[in-house]
Amino acid sequence: QVQLVESGGGLVQAGGSLRLSCVVSGSIFSTYDMGWYRQTPGKQREFIARISSSGFRLHDASVKGRFTISRDNAVNTLYLQMNNLKPEDTGVYYCNQIPNNLNWGQGTQVTVSS
Repeated sequence: QVQLVESGGGLVQAGGSLRLSCVVSGSIFSTYDMGWYRQTPGKQREFIARISSSGFRLHDASVKGRFTISRDNAVNTLYLQMNNLKPEDTGVYYCNQIPNNLNWGQGTQVTVSS
């Protein structure tokens, strides 16, 4: 069974940086299109960025120029480099295949203080 394990979140001041990781076990990760999502209390999970199996990237307008999605197929890991963080980036971050065919992981909490 494929498992998603997100990590790298934390508390950071506005303007700071974090790098999130998502390890995908039990799968042929290199063949998956993958994405990052964010959920805040009372809201639906929202799309942040995606990367295809061939490396094509797409970032939501709200994070474009600040966040960068990447992947390392050799270690079955998806990354999200987050720079110039803003308080509105606060939330629980999740990764998943696109489309979202995999069971969601626990996510990793990102808190940005002003």
